[in-house]
Amino acid sequence: MEASATAAAKHEILSAFEFRHATKVFDSSRKISEDDFQFILETGRLSPSSFGFEPWRFVVVQNPEIREKLRPFAWGAQGQLPTASHFVLILSRQPGDMAAGSDHIRHMMEQVQNLPSEAAEGKQQTYDTFLKVDFGLKDNERAMFEWGARQTYLALGNMMTAAAMIGIDSCPIEGFDKAKIEEVLAAEGIMDPEHFGISCMVAFGYRINEPRGKTRQTARQVIQWV
Repeated sequence: MEASATAAAKHEILSAFEFRHATKVFDSSRKISEDDFQFILETGRLSPSSFGFEPWRFVVVQNPEIREKLRPFAWGAQGQLPTASHFVLILSRQPGDMAAGSDHIRHMMEQVQNLPSEAAEGKQQTYDTFLKVDFGLKDNERAMFEWGARQTYLALGNMMTAAAMIGIDSCPIEGFDKAKIEEVLAAEGIMDPEHFGISCMVAFGYRINEPRGKTRQTARQVIQWV
């Protein structure tokens, strides 16, 4: 890439980060086009994950009745649930699905990554050691779930950045009662709690109010060179 093109790309990316803010209320009269939203979802799907095991599922909640059932248990989404053009629940796989010998892990290695049997066996052994020794996750179910949930935030960040780059607003949301939200999703047949739990939520749409200026610590305060 030529220097001028590189500089333009840098400017475009940083402008998107300046544009993005946690939008509390959206313009409910404006809807994201199908093409634009498929683009946003694709950046989530293509996001990286540890060992490439993709612990996520993206549930796009467009049904207003389902949104209303979620609302009593999502205190951080009171403005977004009724007004967002698109509302996404990001689920993370349960510890059983992320165990080294699980059906999901075998599926990922054999059907998705297309690894030869010998390579798959070696990767499974390396992954099992990682879970047992390197990160000490294997006997701690909550830590195991949160490790998967951390990976979903990579997809979350990529989707929000991609949205900002095409002028679409977003808001990541953690303000909810995890157990109650999961009860609703299970009762509605949206989520199988044996395999998934909720990691986070994110709303997309178009701002109705201009945000205040962005506030961040300085680079000197957050970056350390050694």
